Amino acid sequence: MIIGKVNADYEPIIRVEIHGSNGRIDEQDAVIDTGFDGWLSLPPNIITALGLNWKRRGRALLADGSESIFDMYEATVVWDGQLLTIPIDEADSDPLVGMSLMEGYELNIQVIDGGMVRLMKLNA
Repeated sequence: MIIGKVNADYEPIIRVEIHGSNGRIDEQDAVIDTGFDGWLSLPPNIITALGLNWKRRGRALLADGSESIFDMYEATVVWDGQLLTIPIDEADSDPLVGMSLMEGYELNIQVIDGGMVRLMKLNA
């Protein structure tokens, strides 16, 4: 189970441990974004600090109907106690956890300041 908290802006936050290509390990608070179908997004400064390897360009259709082109990288994260190698989208925002990373989990959020966020693995 993965546990987090809702912040004062009512954003569900979990902590993600990211292993860089350069051997650096970084922990980041990440916002759970159910409107993001990717895995994990990170800002350029964190991608650079972790020395992540560039993989390809990606495209996204934004809520306003515009298209965004961005760089994609790869990193290993600790997810529910397991090492998992995943795609990383570069985005000029706070780190975001997307729906692809949460696949196979149930998400519960107590939508109050300081409320509990829980991701529980579903039995498949």
